Amino acid sequence: MRNSICSNAFQVLSKPKLISHESMDNLLNRRWTLPSPETKIHQVIHKQQGLDGRSSNFLLNTNPDFGGGNAEMDKHKKKHFYVVRDDLLHPIINGNKARKLDGLLPLLQDYSVTDVVTCGGCQSAHTAAIAVLCAERGIMSHLLLRGEQPEILTGYNLMSTIYGNVTYVPRTIYANREDMLKSYAKSVAGNSDSVLWFNDIIQAASTTELSTSQNFMQMDASRSDGNHLQKILIVNEGAGDSVALLGIIRLVQYLSQNHLLGKQRAVKFVVDAGTGTTAVGIGLAALCLGLPWEVYAVMLADKIDGYRKQEKRLISEFNKHFNVEFIDHDVKKDAGIVHWVERERPRKFGNILDGEMVVCQQIAQQTGILVDPVYTLAAWDTAMLLSSEEDEGGAEVVMLHTGGTLGMFGLAQRYKNYFGMLKKGIQS
Repeated sequence: MRNSICSNAFQVLSKPKLISHESMDNLLNRRWTLPSPETKIHQVIHKQQGLDGRSSNFLLNTNPDFGGGNAEMDKHKKKHFYVVRDDLLHPIINGNKARKLDGLLPLLQDYSVTDVVTCGGCQSAHTAAIAVLCAERGIMSHLLLRGEQPEILTGYNLMSTIYGNVTYVPRTIYANREDMLKSYAKSVAGNSDSVLWFNDIIQAASTTELSTSQNFMQMDASRSDGNHLQKILIVNEGAGDSVALLGIIRLVQYLSQNHLLGKQRAVKFVVDAGTGTTAVGIGLAALCLGLPWEVYAVMLADKIDGYRKQEKRLISEFNKHFNVEFIDHDVKKDAGIVHWVERERPRKFGNILDGEMVVCQQIAQQTGILVDPVYTLAAWDTAMLLSSEEDEGGAEVVMLHTGGTLGMFGLAQRYKNYFGMLKKGIQS
């Protein structure tokens, strides 16, 4: 990615908070899936620009000094950006999948959910995350995967199969996700009337309707009688619900501590975008906390109008479900909390382009950071471009590593020629 990315100029000043301290405390005062929001932050120094516009020489600093006076930086006087290493959170459930589910799993336990139904692609990191985290809590997961079963199970597909109950669904049926999920959930429930969408739980949890909800009354009565009624919950593809924003907000609050990125420093925060939920969560958190951050999301799965629509939907649902009183009420109408960035090399979902695996190999060998060609390489390129354009004393550039590294196994299975090039040591 060599084209400049235009953005508004930063001022290193705190912005007015959009919600009160009390509202933020109430929002985050809950049980979480992750024991701590803590994550590692590394610094990547790019020392030399390649002919293709990508850096060809990287240096990794695993212990950056956020207060300035970095000896390594002073020595090399080179451009740099930071990488939030959420890919290291969990051997299987890492990156934005862990963050999205951070506030979700405790709710499943609170309401004694026995079965979860969700869906995704064959190599869906989301379905694997649901499968693993549910299994750890004694909850059965039912995973509807798009397409045909591969000849060899690998990557996230293998993890989904080991930890959950996988069903492969023809693409024609999968195209209507809502009907597909509802139909399968009813088949799991059998004669019991205990199928809920996740929004039902959120709505009940945020109001006083919980005790009078017919479904929840039925569940509570059954539990008191000693029965074990199944309680089936439907979770949307990619966990793209407003509850997923909670874990992202928790992460941003952690990163904005004074000994890390702080609340005064101007930051350009870069993330790859599938559903766009993570990017919206970062942008909303920055606004709520009054941080002078801009969020750049590199689009993959949709056009800009689709992402802006998703942004408005998530903010509206977040306000509705969690009763957040915005100080600036225009935020609910504003479509500008995320800079949605076009890819320089567009692709169909899941495709690899020439030369990308060689670049991923180069980055891994020089920094120990594994990025994938579909998602995180695009964020890496954007972070490198933004940091190259920053003047001395300008905004810090931070990339969120959203994980997804197990997906490389599935890519190797589909694109043998590109991975064969690595084996032979062929450079593009």
